[in-house]
Amino acid sequence: MTAASVAGAQTWSAASYDKNARFVSDLAGDVLGWLDAQPRERILDLGCGDGVLTEHLAKNDASVVGVDSSEDFVAAARARGVDARIGDGEALAFDAEFDAVFSNAALHWMTKPEAVIDGVFRALKPGGRFVAEFGGHGNVAAIVTALRAVGQARGGDLRLANPWFFPTPAEYRTMLEARGLAVERIGLYPRPTPLPTGMAGWLSTFRAPFFDQFGKDREAAVSEVEALLGASLRDRSGNWTADYVRIRVHASKPAAA
Repeated sequence: MTAASVAGAQTWSAASYDKNARFVSDLAGDVLGWLDAQPRERILDLGCGDGVLTEHLAKNDASVVGVDSSEDFVAAARARGVDARIGDGEALAFDAEFDAVFSNAALHWMTKPEAVIDGVFRALKPGGRFVAEFGGHGNVAAIVTALRAVGQARGGDLRLANPWFFPTPAEYRTMLEARGLAVERIGLYPRPTPLPTGMAGWLSTFRAPFFDQFGKDREAAVSEVEALLGASLRDRSGNWTADYVRIRVHASKPAAA
């Protein structure tokens, strides 16, 4: 997550995230398997959030550093005993320091992917690996469509409906290889994701800037988005499922680099 402070920028609350989005770390088993962290490795957790996964990695006797742009997240991670630091994922300052760079559910917030990849390459030791999972092409497509429909009807800023980077595997492979990383495997994985606090909880956590632009009509706009999505993402019992699609990648820095 970048450290940029601009109008409409996403902000984070560790408490709200824990309540509405704990599934993000709970569903990270596959990407953790791809990482396969080993004892005594030095690992960078890029976009570490509140440090739940960073703490998990450290329990495997790895030396782990977490980086995130959110002060609230970094404070929560430090409270877990994590070596967490404020940092901009699009301007990493590490130099050949890590055996692995790991990232879960963060890279889609970094809309200068080439800068991120350049920083990852620099941060890795020769022979090091980059393992990440984040939103891929088609991620939350129904939600974005509903947001855009409500935004257009209300004369809002449609850029706030879709602030993310959701690449195809081919697109991301090209970026990685152009910057010197060898792609070992990459794929797109549909993952319908139950929302424990419903669509309203998801929207308040991940798209607050979109709704904030409507001022006193904020809650009415939320209800309109929910109404558009109900037929496709809510079951007969009222349970909501987000239309997640994840891209997962394992790439490596050449040993001679």
